Amino acid sequence: MQAAIDAIVEPRRREILCLVRDQELAAGRIAAHFDVTRQAVSQHLRILYDAGLVSERRDGTRRIYRARPEGLAELRAFLDQFWSERLEALKSEVEAEQRRRTDDADRKQ
Repeated sequence: MQAAIDAIVEPRRREILCLVRDQELAAGRIAAHFDVTRQAVSQHLRILYDAGLVSERRDGTRRIYRARPEGLAELRAFLDQFWSERLEALKSEVEAEQRRRTDDADRKQ
């Protein structure tokens, strides 16, 4: 999980993930989207690959990349815990408020 966090903390890497989310792209086509060297983009791709966030396949001399959503599964599960806990707390608060209103209405009658 830490590798995924470290990888996506950098804005260019998040942008690369968005580029390869729905389609495979060659490293050169990915690099064309940025105003940095191909070597810099290659380093970003290597970090994403090492973190398990992109897959890489070779087509001759080209390297083709695609996002691996399952690489974010552990991080997503971790974050979902907080979301579930917050939703449960909100639900409890709403139910408590409904009970208070019902009790107040019963007292007025």
